[in-house]
Amino acid sequence: MTREEELISQIKNGRRECLDELVALYYPAILRYCLWHMPDRESALDATQETFLKLVRFFYSYEHRGSFRAFVYRIAANTCTDLKRKRHETEPLSEAVMETAGIPENGYQAAEDRQLLTHALTDLDNDARELILLRYGQELTLREIADIMNLPLRTVQTKLYRAVKKMRKALGQDELPKQAEM
Repeated sequence: MTREEELISQIKNGRRECLDELVALYYPAILRYCLWHMPDRESALDATQETFLKLVRFFYSYEHRGSFRAFVYRIAANTCTDLKRKRHETEPLSEAVMETAGIPENGYQAAEDRQLLTHALTDLDNDARELILLRYGQELTLREIADIMNLPLRTVQTKLYRAVKKMRKALGQDELPKQAEM
């Protein structure tokens, strides 16, 4: 039994103090996810907070049928969409997102790389961008992504392959490495 499953079991058995540990387990990843989807850091922090408030509210309705992580990300995705809609925000990528991109801060080349990455991501349609962010930004499995996006696994594989191919073309890397091919 994983630590996550242990915590879920304990919480369902009345140990609400374990909820703090469960939230702490997911908080950094969900904040990073929200930074990708919200236009600024404050909005991302709001979305993250709202995600965990909803998680607490809906926790007892959660039935373990798949990945709990996918359940948390689904809440985060819906929360970001709702907050952007309320605030009439359309730009999905923020300046704060580059702190999560894993590109070192070493001068002109790093800035140029960040700009190319941001441009390549914004050129993708919403579904393709979401697939790239979930797979490579959040390191989720294809099954978890399928659960989050309510798509069949094969559809996720195909769309992800096409999105990666389009990103590589936009970045001037037409060949896919062996690990990215299906």
